[in-house]
Amino acid sequence: MKQAVKPDQNNPEAKKTQVTHMFNGISKSYDLLNRIITLGIDTLWRKRLIELVKKERHELVLDIATGTGDLVLALAKLDTEKIIGLDLSPGMLEIGKQKVKAKGLENRIDMQLGDSEALPYQSASFDVVTIAFGVRNFEHLEKGLEEILRVLKPKGTLVILETAVPKNKIFKALYLFYTQQIMPFIGKLFSKDRSAYQYLSDSAAAFPCGKDFNNILEKIGFIEVEDFPQTLGVSSIYFAKKS
Repeated sequence: MKQAVKPDQNNPEAKKTQVTHMFNGISKSYDLLNRIITLGIDTLWRKRLIELVKKERHELVLDIATGTGDLVLALAKLDTEKIIGLDLSPGMLEIGKQKVKAKGLENRIDMQLGDSEALPYQSASFDVVTIAFGVRNFEHLEKGLEEILRVLKPKGTLVILETAVPKNKIFKALYLFYTQQIMPFIGKLFSKDRSAYQYLSDSAAAFPCGKDFNNILEKIGFIEVEDFPQTLGVSSIYFAKKS
């Protein structure tokens, strides 16, 4: 990353500890704010991620940083045998579990508390690993990606949806104004926590998106790496394979 971005730079606690506390605090308003801040376009991005997953074998799927479960519920519409949703935040997971139960999907979706940088699974366990808006929250990005590579089966697939910064100068200026000024204000208005949404904005700006992230994936050992910019470049979907 361009810099070490934490929710509170003056707090000596580790990034993952701070991130866990932050998401616990905003868990109840997270889904609503996602729809408002992205104007509902995040649902379209998830559908496009699912389209990439559909091209591959997906009997056993791991969704990292699963949060409130939006992506695992979408994945459950596919012919998947089992989906595990993993997250550090008990608050986010609890909401996700409620949504899974409401859909009657407890037999196919298992929501688990865990650390993406120390995955509690055997090597070569999963056909597909997905992450939506979570990889930039890794405290040690490369360590987390190495763990994903470890638990993927040979020829397994990684699909990531993450925010990005547009390359076009005009779109970039508009994007930075929106994320730095408008987004934290909306966060404070609806969740009473401006700092959380300031962190989400800052971490998005610092994340090595596009080719920079592709290079990191290839360095870790992934192959067939591609990125697909979404909506004027404000997010990207990354596709990679294990050899």
